[in-house]
Amino acid sequence: MQGKRILLGITGGIAAYKIAFLIRLLKRSGAEVRCIMTPASCDFISPLVVSTLSGNPVGIEFWNKKTGEWTNHVEYGLWADLFVIAPLTATTMSKMASGNCDNLLLATYLSMKCPVLVAPAMDLDMYAHPATARNLDQLTKDGVKIIPAESGELASGLSGEGRMAEPETIFEYIQNFFSEAYGRLKGKRILITAGPTYESIDPVRFIGNHSSGKMGFEIARKCLQEGADVVLITGPVKEQLKNERLDLVKVNSAAEMLKAVQENWGHSEIGIFAAAVADYRPAQIADLKIKKKDSTMMLELIKNPDILGWAGENKKKEQFLVGFALETDHAVEHAREKMKKKHLDMIVVNSLEDQGAGFAYDTNRVTVIDVYNNLIKFELKSKSEVASDIIEQLLVLKR
Repeated sequence: MQGKRILLGITGGIAAYKIAFLIRLLKRSGAEVRCIMTPASCDFISPLVVSTLSGNPVGIEFWNKKTGEWTNHVEYGLWADLFVIAPLTATTMSKMASGNCDNLLLATYLSMKCPVLVAPAMDLDMYAHPATARNLDQLTKDGVKIIPAESGELASGLSGEGRMAEPETIFEYIQNFFSEAYGRLKGKRILITAGPTYESIDPVRFIGNHSSGKMGFEIARKCLQEGADVVLITGPVKEQLKNERLDLVKVNSAAEMLKAVQENWGHSEIGIFAAAVADYRPAQIADLKIKKKDSTMMLELIKNPDILGWAGENKKKEQFLVGFALETDHAVEHAREKMKKKHLDMIVVNSLEDQGAGFAYDTNRVTVIDVYNNLIKFELKSKSEVASDIIEQLLVLKR
């Protein structure tokens, strides 16, 4: 996002108050931001706030009576890399679809030389109206990208679909736009595994572990931001991720995860296996809930399939395979053994001996070992930052 030029159009809906946060997100990412407001939007967010946060004057009218200056809508259209309109009200949507041009924002839209991204916002009955559907369909045909409205509490007091996507979601759409155009992993298909596996004992009990899936999901998010097409195979987790270039495959057991990996590994260029797969599963799964009778119970366990090992054994010459090792002692030594045994190109090591690393934490501390036996140590960071470090090391090795 560094140096990307984003023109932000703000129309007269109550959701306009959220745009201040979107501007902050864009500026923090290194983007240049300019804003155009419709006169009606000034009732919902102050132009002074928008100008201060963006660091640029705000365009509202064609003619600035105070300064005597003419606002050139054509210049806006030539300047921007992306035009984002949020919130997009029903009124502005209708005018865009019909080609109406009665304010600066609409004149700029009709003059744009770059892609346009919009985030509709209106009450649920308005959003569900056939006229809105027709207008959205027309905008799509005109090449405008739509960020779907979300369900939730609305200004009218009702609850339903029509709520503008949150600033973080809009920001992610903007990131994805640039990653598709400029991402270093554009066109690459990446297979990622995440989370734990649950191995059933009976219909209500299972063997599992404390993996939250956060690390795998952050890696998937970074790969998407770099333009990759991602297949994310995940065990039972609370994490969520949506993207047009994401194929999310949900599984429970190690056997199910292996099947999903076998179906996808053959046509993936990169594999990043971050899942914490259970090593063993019950030899027998009871059909009914096991009743508590005796003071002890014997449970026979059998070994689960080695998913990472299978991927390594079936790796083609052009494929790149990354594994993870969570250790409690002699982490580097065990990781090197695992890397050789499973034919990995890179392994990410973390240890439960490190405070703040491991399952469930929002932070992690990792060491990366590559195929050339280089050892790269990183300090404790957020899992988002760790994911960036992992992808950077991968890109270095893939050059």
